[in-house]
Amino acid sequence: MKRFVIKEFLHIFRDVRSMIILFGMPLIQVLLFGYAITNEIKDARISVIDHSMDYASQAVTKRLYASGYFLEGEHIGSTQQIEESFRKGENKMVVVIGQDFARKLESGNHPAIHLIADASDPNTANLLVSYASGIITAYSREIFLPENIPVIVPESRMLYNPDLRGVYMFVPGIITILLMLVSAMMTSIAIAREKELGTMEVLLVSPLKPLHIVAGKVLPYVLLSFINATAILLLSYFVFGVPVHGNLLLLLGESLLFILLALSLGIFISTVSNNQQTALMLSMFALMLPTILLSGFVFPIENMPDILQWISLAMPPRWFITIIKSIMIKGSGIEFIWKETLILVVMTMIFILASVKKFKIRLE
Repeated sequence: MKRFVIKEFLHIFRDVRSMIILFGMPLIQVLLFGYAITNEIKDARISVIDHSMDYASQAVTKRLYASGYFLEGEHIGSTQQIEESFRKGENKMVVVIGQDFARKLESGNHPAIHLIADASDPNTANLLVSYASGIITAYSREIFLPENIPVIVPESRMLYNPDLRGVYMFVPGIITILLMLVSAMMTSIAIAREKELGTMEVLLVSPLKPLHIVAGKVLPYVLLSFINATAILLLSYFVFGVPVHGNLLLLLGESLLFILLALSLGIFISTVSNNQQTALMLSMFALMLPTILLSGFVFPIENMPDILQWISLAMPPRWFITIIKSIMIKGSGIEFIWKETLILVVMTMIFILASVKKFKIRLE
Protein backbone atom coordinates (compact mmCIF):
# COMPACT_ATOMS: atom_id res chain seq x y z
CA MET A 1 0.00 0.00 0.00
CA LYS A 2 2.78 2.40 0.96
CA ARG A 3 4.68 1.78 -2.27
CA PHE A 4 1.50 2.17 -4.29
CA VAL A 5 0.80 5.57 -2.74
CA ILE A 6 4.40 6.66 -3.37
CA LYS A 7 4.06 5.54 -6.98
CA GLU A 8 0.92 7.63 -7.42
CA PHE A 9 2.66 10.67 -5.96
CA LEU A 10 5.58 10.22 -8.36
CA HIS A 11 3.18 9.72 -11.26
CA ILE A 12 1.38 12.98 -10.43
CA PHE A 13 4.63 14.91 -10.02
CA ARG A 14 5.87 13.67 -13.40
CA ASP A 15 2.66 14.82 -15.11
CA VAL A 16 3.13 18.53 -15.88
CA ARG A 17 -0.55 19.03 -16.72
CA SER A 18 -1.65 17.58 -13.39
CA MET A 19 0.77 19.85 -11.52
CA ILE A 20 -0.56 22.88 -13.38
CA ILE A 21 -4.15 21.93 -12.52
CA LEU A 22 -3.33 21.23 -8.87
CA PHE A 23 -1.14 24.24 -8.12
CA GLY A 24 -1.01 26.62 -11.07
CA MET A 25 -4.71 27.17 -11.67
CA PRO A 26 -5.64 27.93 -8.02
CA LEU A 27 -2.74 30.38 -7.64
CA ILE A 28 -3.60 32.20 -10.86
CA GLN A 29 -7.29 32.35 -9.93
CA VAL A 30 -6.54 33.76 -6.48
CA LEU A 31 -4.26 36.43 -7.96
CA LEU A 32 -6.77 37.36 -10.66
CA PHE A 33 -9.72 37.54 -8.29
CA GLY A 34 -7.72 39.34 -5.63
CA TYR A 35 -6.44 42.09 -7.91
CA ALA A 36 -9.23 42.35 -10.49
CA ILE A 37 -12.32 42.23 -8.29
CA THR A 38 -12.66 45.79 -7.06
CA ASN A 39 -15.30 48.44 -7.56
CA GLU A 40 -13.15 51.26 -6.27
CA ILE A 41 -12.40 54.19 -8.54
CA LYS A 42 -8.79 54.72 -9.55
CA ASP A 43 -7.24 56.74 -12.39
CA ALA A 44 -10.56 57.43 -14.13
CA ARG A 45 -10.12 59.99 -16.89
CA ILE A 46 -12.25 63.11 -16.55
CA SER A 47 -12.20 66.61 -17.99
CA VAL A 48 -13.19 69.95 -16.51
CA ILE A 49 -14.88 72.73 -18.47
CA ASP A 50 -14.29 75.83 -16.39
CA HIS A 51 -16.39 78.80 -17.53
CA SER A 52 -15.36 80.84 -14.49
CA MET A 53 -11.58 80.45 -14.23
CA ASP A 54 -11.45 82.06 -10.77
CA TYR A 55 -9.69 80.94 -7.61
CA ALA A 56 -12.62 78.81 -6.38
CA SER A 57 -13.21 76.95 -9.65
CA GLN A 58 -9.49 76.28 -10.06
CA ALA A 59 -9.32 75.05 -6.47
CA VAL A 60 -12.14 72.59 -7.19
CA THR A 61 -10.31 71.37 -10.31
CA LYS A 62 -7.07 70.86 -8.37
CA ARG A 63 -8.90 68.97 -5.62
CA LEU A 64 -10.43 66.60 -8.14
CA TYR A 65 -7.14 65.78 -9.86
CA ALA A 66 -5.20 65.60 -6.59
CA SER A 67 -7.64 63.14 -5.02
CA GLY A 68 -5.97 60.09 -6.59
CA TYR A 69 -9.27 58.96 -8.11
CA PHE A 70 -9.12 60.95 -11.34
CA LEU A 71 -6.67 61.62 -14.14
CA GLU A 72 -6.85 64.50 -16.57
CA GLY A 73 -8.53 63.31 -19.74
CA GLU A 74 -8.97 64.85 -23.16
CA HIS A 75 -9.21 68.63 -23.14
CA ILE A 76 -12.73 69.80 -23.93
CA GLY A 77 -13.42 73.41 -24.83
CA SER A 78 -17.22 73.35 -24.86
CA THR A 79 -20.17 71.24 -23.81
CA GLN A 80 -20.83 70.39 -27.47
CA GLN A 81 -17.69 68.23 -27.45
CA ILE A 82 -18.69 66.10 -24.45
CA GLU A 83 -20.58 63.40 -26.32
CA GLU A 84 -17.85 63.07 -28.95
CA SER A 85 -15.29 62.64 -26.17
CA PHE A 86 -17.41 59.90 -24.58
CA ARG A 87 -17.78 58.13 -27.93
CA LYS A 88 -14.02 58.15 -28.43
CA GLY A 89 -13.60 56.73 -24.92
CA GLU A 90 -11.27 59.56 -23.88
CA ASN A 91 -13.28 60.52 -20.79
CA LYS A 92 -15.54 58.85 -18.26
CA MET A 93 -16.97 62.08 -16.86
CA VAL A 94 -16.94 65.81 -17.54
CA VAL A 95 -17.24 68.46 -14.81
CA VAL A 96 -18.82 71.71 -16.03
CA ILE A 97 -18.26 74.73 -13.75
CA GLY A 98 -20.56 77.68 -14.40
CA GLN A 99 -19.66 81.35 -14.71
CA ASP A 100 -18.94 83.58 -11.70
CA PHE A 101 -18.36 80.54 -9.53
CA ALA A 102 -16.46 82.28 -6.72
CA ARG A 103 -18.66 85.42 -6.71
CA LYS A 104 -21.88 83.41 -6.44
CA LEU A 105 -20.36 81.25 -3.74
CA GLU A 106 -19.28 84.24 -1.65
CA SER A 107 -22.63 86.00 -2.06
CA GLY A 108 -24.52 83.01 -0.70
CA ASN A 109 -25.94 81.83 -4.04
CA HIS A 110 -25.60 78.28 -5.23
CA PRO A 111 -22.99 78.28 -8.02
CA ALA A 112 -23.64 76.04 -10.99
CA ILE A 113 -21.55 72.89 -11.27
CA HIS A 114 -22.64 69.89 -13.34
CA LEU A 115 -21.28 66.34 -13.41
CA ILE A 116 -21.92 64.67 -16.77
CA ALA A 117 -21.00 60.97 -16.79
CA ASP A 118 -20.84 58.25 -19.44
CA ALA A 119 -23.50 55.90 -18.06
CA SER A 120 -23.00 53.14 -20.62
CA ASP A 121 -21.31 51.55 -17.60
CA PRO A 122 -23.84 52.57 -14.92
CA ASN A 123 -21.90 51.30 -11.90
CA THR A 124 -18.77 53.23 -12.82
CA ALA A 125 -20.77 56.35 -13.68
CA ASN A 126 -22.57 56.28 -10.34
CA LEU A 127 -19.28 55.89 -8.47
CA LEU A 128 -17.63 58.70 -10.43
CA VAL A 129 -20.45 61.10 -9.63
CA SER A 130 -20.46 60.08 -5.96
CA TYR A 131 -16.68 60.50 -5.58
CA ALA A 132 -16.65 63.86 -7.37
CA SER A 133 -19.66 65.14 -5.40
CA GLY A 134 -17.98 64.16 -2.15
CA ILE A 135 -14.75 65.99 -3.06
CA ILE A 136 -16.58 69.16 -4.13
CA THR A 137 -18.84 69.16 -1.07
CA ALA A 138 -15.87 68.60 1.25
CA TYR A 139 -14.06 71.56 -0.34
CA SER A 140 -17.00 73.93 0.14
CA ARG A 141 -17.48 72.83 3.75
CA GLU A 142 -13.79 73.23 4.50
CA ILE A 143 -13.45 76.70 2.99
CA PHE A 144 -16.79 78.39 3.49
CA LEU A 145 -18.85 76.60 6.14
CA PRO A 146 -17.61 78.77 9.07
CA GLU A 147 -19.09 81.77 7.23
CA ASN A 148 -22.49 80.06 6.84
CA ILE A 149 -22.24 80.00 3.08
CA PRO A 150 -24.37 77.25 1.45
CA VAL A 151 -22.58 74.06 0.54
CA ILE A 152 -22.07 73.40 -3.17
CA VAL A 153 -24.52 70.78 -4.43
CA PRO A 154 -23.42 69.48 -7.87
CA GLU A 155 -26.10 68.45 -10.36
CA SER A 156 -25.50 65.17 -12.16
CA ARG A 157 -26.52 63.99 -15.61
CA MET A 158 -26.12 60.50 -16.97
CA LEU A 159 -25.63 60.27 -20.72
CA TYR A 160 -26.86 57.24 -22.70
CA ASN A 161 -28.44 55.58 -19.65
CA PRO A 162 -30.25 58.18 -17.52
CA ASP A 163 -32.05 55.54 -15.45
CA LEU A 164 -28.76 53.73 -14.69
CA ARG A 165 -30.19 50.41 -15.85
CA GLY A 166 -27.73 47.60 -15.12
CA VAL A 167 -28.84 45.68 -18.19
CA TYR A 168 -27.00 48.24 -20.36
CA MET A 169 -23.75 46.98 -18.83
CA PHE A 170 -24.48 43.27 -18.53
CA VAL A 171 -26.04 42.55 -21.93
CA PRO A 172 -22.97 43.58 -24.01
CA GLY A 173 -20.75 41.57 -21.65
CA ILE A 174 -23.02 38.52 -21.81
CA ILE A 175 -23.13 38.69 -25.61
CA THR A 176 -19.33 38.77 -25.68
CA ILE A 177 -18.90 35.90 -23.23
CA LEU A 178 -21.41 33.66 -25.01
CA LEU A 179 -19.94 34.27 -28.45
CA MET A 180 -16.39 33.76 -27.21
CA LEU A 181 -16.95 30.65 -25.13
CA VAL A 182 -19.48 28.88 -27.37
CA SER A 183 -17.66 29.63 -30.63
CA ALA A 184 -14.21 28.83 -29.29
CA MET A 185 -15.25 25.65 -27.49
CA MET A 186 -17.12 24.34 -30.53
CA THR A 187 -14.04 24.59 -32.70
CA SER A 188 -11.48 23.73 -30.02
CA ILE A 189 -12.53 20.09 -30.15
CA ALA A 190 -12.70 19.95 -33.96
CA ILE A 191 -9.13 18.88 -34.82
CA ALA A 192 -8.63 17.31 -31.40
CA ARG A 193 -11.56 15.01 -32.13
CA GLU A 194 -9.93 13.94 -35.40
CA LYS A 195 -6.78 13.00 -33.50
CA GLU A 196 -8.68 11.18 -30.78
CA LEU A 197 -10.81 9.19 -33.21
CA GLY A 198 -7.81 8.31 -35.37
CA THR A 199 -9.19 9.98 -38.50
CA MET A 200 -6.40 12.55 -38.64
CA GLU A 201 -4.42 10.25 -40.93
CA VAL A 202 -7.12 10.63 -43.57
CA LEU A 203 -6.69 14.39 -43.52
CA LEU A 204 -2.90 14.12 -43.51
CA VAL A 205 -2.79 12.03 -46.70
CA SER A 206 -5.49 14.07 -48.46
CA PRO A 207 -4.55 16.69 -51.09
CA LEU A 208 -5.98 19.41 -48.87
CA LYS A 209 -3.56 22.08 -47.68
CA PRO A 210 -3.41 23.04 -43.98
CA LEU A 211 -5.17 26.34 -44.72
CA HIS A 212 -8.00 24.46 -46.44
CA ILE A 213 -8.38 22.05 -43.52
CA VAL A 214 -8.44 24.89 -40.97
CA ALA A 215 -10.92 26.88 -43.09
CA GLY A 216 -13.08 23.79 -43.53
CA LYS A 217 -13.23 23.33 -39.77
CA VAL A 218 -14.10 26.98 -39.15
CA LEU A 219 -16.59 27.90 -41.89
CA PRO A 220 -19.49 25.61 -40.85
CA TYR A 221 -19.44 27.16 -37.39
CA VAL A 222 -19.39 30.72 -38.76
CA LEU A 223 -22.99 30.49 -39.96
CA LEU A 224 -24.16 28.70 -36.81
CA SER A 225 -22.46 31.21 -34.52
CA PHE A 226 -23.78 34.14 -36.55
CA ILE A 227 -27.33 32.81 -36.16
CA ASN A 228 -26.63 32.48 -32.45
CA ALA A 229 -25.36 36.08 -32.30
CA THR A 230 -28.42 37.37 -34.16
CA ALA A 231 -30.74 35.56 -31.74
CA ILE A 232 -28.88 37.05 -28.75
CA LEU A 233 -29.14 40.56 -30.19
CA LEU A 234 -32.88 40.11 -30.84
CA LEU A 235 -33.42 38.95 -27.27
CA SER A 236 -31.41 41.89 -25.97
CA TYR A 237 -33.53 44.35 -27.92
CA PHE A 238 -37.02 42.92 -27.50
CA VAL A 239 -36.77 41.27 -24.08
CA PHE A 240 -34.27 43.41 -22.14
CA GLY A 241 -34.91 46.67 -23.97
CA VAL A 242 -31.28 47.42 -24.78
CA PRO A 243 -31.36 49.93 -27.66
CA VAL A 244 -29.42 49.81 -30.89
CA HIS A 245 -28.67 53.48 -31.53
CA GLY A 246 -25.95 52.80 -34.10
CA ASN A 247 -25.89 51.18 -37.52
CA LEU A 248 -27.33 47.65 -37.41
CA LEU A 249 -25.24 46.42 -40.34
CA LEU A 250 -22.08 47.68 -38.63
CA LEU A 251 -23.11 45.87 -35.45
CA LEU A 252 -23.67 42.61 -37.34
CA GLY A 253 -20.39 43.04 -39.22
CA GLU A 254 -18.44 43.56 -35.99
CA SER A 255 -20.20 40.54 -34.47
CA LEU A 256 -19.17 38.43 -37.47
CA LEU A 257 -15.57 39.61 -37.09
CA PHE A 258 -15.55 38.65 -33.41
CA ILE A 259 -17.05 35.26 -34.24
CA LEU A 260 -14.25 34.63 -36.75
CA LEU A 261 -11.73 35.60 -34.09
CA ALA A 262 -13.28 33.29 -31.50
CA LEU A 263 -13.43 30.40 -33.98
CA SER A 264 -9.82 30.90 -35.09
CA LEU A 265 -8.76 30.96 -31.43
CA GLY A 266 -10.65 27.71 -30.88
CA ILE A 267 -8.93 26.12 -33.86
CA PHE A 268 -5.54 27.20 -32.51
CA ILE A 269 -6.33 25.59 -29.15
CA SER A 270 -7.41 22.48 -31.03
CA THR A 271 -4.11 22.23 -32.93
CA VAL A 272 -2.07 22.29 -29.70
CA SER A 273 -4.28 19.76 -27.90
CA ASN A 274 -3.92 16.01 -28.12
CA ASN A 275 -7.50 15.17 -27.14
CA GLN A 276 -10.90 16.75 -26.64
CA GLN A 277 -10.61 16.86 -22.85
CA THR A 278 -7.42 18.91 -23.01
CA ALA A 279 -8.94 21.20 -25.62
CA LEU A 280 -12.01 21.86 -23.49
CA MET A 281 -9.86 22.45 -20.38
CA LEU A 282 -7.69 24.96 -22.22
CA SER A 283 -10.77 26.69 -23.62
CA MET A 284 -12.42 27.05 -20.25
CA PHE A 285 -9.30 28.11 -18.36
CA ALA A 286 -7.77 30.32 -21.05
CA LEU A 287 -11.03 32.00 -22.06
CA MET A 288 -13.61 32.06 -19.28
CA LEU A 289 -11.69 33.72 -16.43
CA PRO A 290 -9.86 36.29 -18.61
CA THR A 291 -13.11 37.10 -20.44
CA ILE A 292 -14.96 37.80 -17.20
CA LEU A 293 -12.18 39.44 -15.19
CA LEU A 294 -9.89 41.21 -17.66
CA SER A 295 -12.29 42.45 -20.33
CA GLY A 296 -13.85 45.32 -18.40
CA PHE A 297 -17.19 43.50 -18.43
CA VAL A 298 -17.70 43.66 -14.65
CA PHE A 299 -14.64 45.37 -13.17
CA PRO A 300 -13.07 48.59 -14.55
CA ILE A 301 -9.72 47.90 -16.18
CA GLU A 302 -8.18 51.17 -14.98
CA ASN A 303 -8.62 50.00 -11.36
CA MET A 304 -6.38 46.97 -11.89
CA PRO A 305 -2.59 46.77 -11.38
CA ASP A 306 -0.50 47.80 -14.36
CA ILE A 307 0.50 44.23 -15.22
CA LEU A 308 -3.14 43.14 -15.47
CA GLN A 309 -3.93 46.20 -17.58
CA TRP A 310 -1.17 45.17 -19.97
CA ILE A 311 -2.44 41.59 -20.07
CA SER A 312 -5.96 42.83 -20.77
CA LEU A 313 -4.70 44.40 -24.00
CA ALA A 314 -4.33 40.86 -25.38
CA MET A 315 -7.90 39.94 -24.43
CA PRO A 316 -10.17 40.06 -27.54
CA PRO A 317 -13.36 40.48 -25.41
CA ARG A 318 -12.04 43.79 -24.06
CA TRP A 319 -12.10 45.32 -27.53
CA PHE A 320 -15.39 43.77 -28.60
CA ILE A 321 -17.20 44.97 -25.47
CA THR A 322 -16.03 48.50 -26.27
CA ILE A 323 -17.27 48.10 -29.84
CA ILE A 324 -20.68 46.70 -28.96
CA LYS A 325 -21.31 49.33 -26.26
CA SER A 326 -20.27 52.10 -28.63
CA ILE A 327 -22.62 50.94 -31.40
CA MET A 328 -25.62 49.83 -29.36
CA ILE A 329 -25.67 52.38 -26.54
CA LYS A 330 -23.72 55.40 -27.80
CA GLY A 331 -24.67 55.14 -31.47
CA SER A 332 -21.05 55.46 -32.60
CA GLY A 333 -19.90 54.85 -36.16
CA ILE A 334 -16.81 53.19 -37.53
CA GLU A 335 -14.85 56.45 -37.15
CA PHE A 336 -14.95 55.99 -33.37
CA ILE A 337 -14.22 52.25 -33.22
CA TRP A 338 -11.76 51.76 -36.08
CA LYS A 339 -8.85 51.13 -33.71
CA GLU A 340 -10.68 48.35 -31.83
CA THR A 341 -11.83 46.86 -35.15
CA LEU A 342 -8.29 46.85 -36.52
CA ILE A 343 -7.03 45.12 -33.36
CA LEU A 344 -9.62 42.35 -33.78
CA VAL A 345 -8.68 41.92 -37.46
CA VAL A 346 -4.98 41.59 -36.57
CA MET A 347 -5.73 39.11 -33.77
CA THR A 348 -7.87 37.00 -36.13
CA MET A 349 -5.07 36.85 -38.71
CA ILE A 350 -2.53 35.95 -36.05
CA PHE A 351 -4.57 33.03 -34.72
CA ILE A 352 -5.35 31.73 -38.22
CA LEU A 353 -1.68 31.88 -39.26
CA ALA A 354 -0.60 30.29 -35.98
CA SER A 355 -3.10 27.47 -36.47
CA VAL A 356 -1.90 26.82 -40.02
CA LYS A 357 1.74 26.91 -38.95
CA LYS A 358 1.11 24.53 -36.07
CA PHE A 359 -0.75 22.24 -38.41
CA LYS A 360 2.13 22.31 -40.86
CA ILE A 361 4.48 21.20 -38.10
CA ARG A 362 2.28 18.19 -37.52
CA LEU A 363 2.31 17.38 -41.22
CA GLU A 364 6.08 17.02 -41.30
